[in-house]
Amino acid sequence: MAHHDNAKVHLNGFITVPADRLEEVRNALPEHIALTRAEQGCISFEVVEDGDHPGRFNVAELFTNQAAFDSHQKRTRASDWYQITQGLPREYSITKG
Repeated sequence: MAHHDNAKVHLNGFITVPADRLEEVRNALPEHIALTRAEQGCISFEVVEDGDHPGRFNVAELFTNQAAFDSHQKRTRASDWYQITQGLPREYSITKG
């Protein structure tokens, strides 16, 4: 059986942003992306507004392992991004390997 502590962590999904919060989320996004990409263990991190679904931001994250992903989650919870996007619906799936 594979040892999952060193398995890559993939997160895919989307955030849904209501119209009255779109501008604030768009303004906060570049810093959130830059800070995340600078994290140790971040292989790739994309958040892209979906042209076909207004208010939907597609998210794709790839981290080297669970510890790096956990570290990202911890940093995010203390960030402006977390405050700005708090309570917004998120549909994410996380896989390892």
